[in-house]
Amino acid sequence: MPLAIGFDGEDLAGGLAPDGTVVDLSAGRWLLNPGSVGQPRDGDPRAAYLLLEPERRAAFHRVDYPIERTQAEMREAGLPEPLAARLREGL
Repeated sequence: MPLAIGFDGEDLAGGLAPDGTVVDLSAGRWLLNPGSVGQPRDGDPRAAYLLLEPERRAAFHRVDYPIERTQAEMREAGLPEPLAARLREGL
């Protein structure tokens, strides 16, 4: 799951970082998780990535990828059907 959690020296803030979230890295400390391609857990089946500009900003993004082709390859490889099926749901 894409996450951005910041610490300003006193408090923690943040949480889920949906597509389009931009984090100012110039203040405080940050824990960033860009998410993943496949098997997301946040209901968004698109591939997740993070564009990082150290000490400046971090931008969370999502892009479509060929889910059906990936599912077919998973089935051909003999992976469990529930793993392939849930790619479409992002769960």
